[in-house]
Amino acid sequence: MALRGIWQLKKLVVSYSDWGGSSKGIRAFMESHMPAFKESTPQLEVATEMIRGQHPHLKAFYKNHNDRVVCVKNMDPEEILLHATRLRNALGRKVIKLRTRHVTKHPSVQGTWSTALKL
Repeated sequence: MALRGIWQLKKLVVSYSDWGGSSKGIRAFMESHMPAFKESTPQLEVATEMIRGQHPHLKAFYKNHNDRVVCVKNMDPEEILLHATRLRNALGRKVIKLRTRHVTKHPSVQGTWSTALKL
């Protein structure tokens, strides 16, 4: 996703094993879907990294110095393309847990309304 017209994902690293069974889907992804993915996003640097004896994963590096790692063990090439697209579209911000279900600039002084209120 672009923030103010600038794509936030700088680099995507595809890590795989050349002989591992769990890397079969990512090897097929690299042959079939990865060239089209590279052409559709020319601003993105896509690198491959061979790691033997480990499960395949995608590493995303963002402009705000955050990174995300997604394990793609035993996935189909279409699922891996979906994860790569989601990483590309993300802003790279850390996920924070909200304390309440509603977020407002001016919280109520009286409290939150609920159906269990008895007058």
